[in-house]
Amino acid sequence: MELRGARILGYPPRIMSGHSEGLKASQTRLWKLVEERCRQGADVSAIDQRIWDLFGEDWAIMFTDLSGFSRRTSEFGIVHFLQIIHEQRKLLLPIVESFDGLLLKEEGDSFMIMFRRTDRAVECGIAMQHACRNVNERRKPEEQILLCLGIGYGRVLRIGDEDVWGREVNNASKLGEDTAQPYEILLTGAAKAALGDKPEYGYEDIGAGSFGGDPNYRLQYK
Repeated sequence: MELRGARILGYPPRIMSGHSEGLKASQTRLWKLVEERCRQGADVSAIDQRIWDLFGEDWAIMFTDLSGFSRRTSEFGIVHFLQIIHEQRKLLLPIVESFDGLLLKEEGDSFMIMFRRTDRAVECGIAMQHACRNVNERRKPEEQILLCLGIGYGRVLRIGDEDVWGREVNNASKLGEDTAQPYEILLTGAAKAALGDKPEYGYEDIGAGSFGGDPNYRLQYK
């Protein structure tokens, strides 16, 4: 199974010593089980089931990215980078909050956001794109917030408020950060299925991409 973590920093060293302190902490409990899984003769299936029982949850995962950001930073400098980051946060995070999204990670120009419902993730994404388009109409090209979005949905391993791992995390990341163009919202096949039939939306099949699996879709929205 392919897993993508938001980070692997903070690996708890105490699991190697067998200390019992802090076992209630999600990070410590996870890595203790992973350590057990590494042992010769371990019942891998049973340990995997314990991990999924402890940490498995259904979430919609959104990844955002800014198109051309690295190129513009190289051209206009690091202070320009910081300004765009600041303005993106001011513009978009109140929208995320209004749709009950949880910002789990912020790395450079990218957000990783979680939603309990796929429809809320999509509605939030549309509101974010509309906000960016409205702001960009009054800006110079180098100051525009050119947002790209990818959304996945499915069973993931949520480790407290620190990490989330899973195939749909991987897929949403690749759609949002590597595939989507400005103003686009791309959905994994699982996210589209979870969204259900919505007459207000259209879907363009963009194929499975380099990571295989089900087709992905470009959301057509107004």
